[in-house]
Amino acid sequence: MKLIGMLDSPYVRRVAICLKLLKLDFGHRPVSVFRDFEEFRKLNPVVKAPTLILDDGQSLMDSTLILDYVTAIAGSAVTSIPDRADDRLRATRLTGLALAACDKTVQIVYERNLRPVEKQHEPWIDRVSVQLLAAYAELEAEVGLATLPLDAGRLGQAGVTVAVAWRFTQMMVPKIVVAAEYPNLQSFSAFAEQQPAFESTPPE
Repeated sequence: MKLIGMLDSPYVRRVAICLKLLKLDFGHRPVSVFRDFEEFRKLNPVVKAPTLILDDGQSLMDSTLILDYVTAIAGSAVTSIPDRADDRLRATRLTGLALAACDKTVQIVYERNLRPVEKQHEPWIDRVSVQLLAAYAELEAEVGLATLPLDAGRLGQAGVTVAVAWRFTQMMVPKIVVAAEYPNLQSFSAFAEQQPAFESTPPE
């Protein structure tokens, strides 16, 4: 298998870390959807990162769908969603909030970095920032209520996604999401980022 995309994307990094936790062999090709658009288009005409190219040449898109597939073929519970209803609900909720935080961070970055200054729409940025802060407020409260597993083998998709989202947001918009206001997320992220699968997969 070959994973296509840059590790500064939280979606690509999320998949790469889970693949390592699942102990699946894969290659990584850091192709940018911006700088390397034509090269990416040859690999996947849709130009969507992450793209996972399977050994038979078929390709998969969307980090959640990719993880669903690779977890099934690995036959491992390491990155699966728990079977028990209450645990499954919490994992799904945490994952949804973390992905929402990623989405809103990306929207702010695109507005600030890709759109000309004279065309940037401050009311839109304000609205997205409110959504971003709401996602992190919910995550901080959730992690405070019940700590995520401090065991790399039990992180699951939820734990990986929360940690990856937090690192991404702190890289991109630390002045909007002030780290000191989220001690539970800071503590959990610090633990996760020390794990081999995270350390060997730094955001580029």
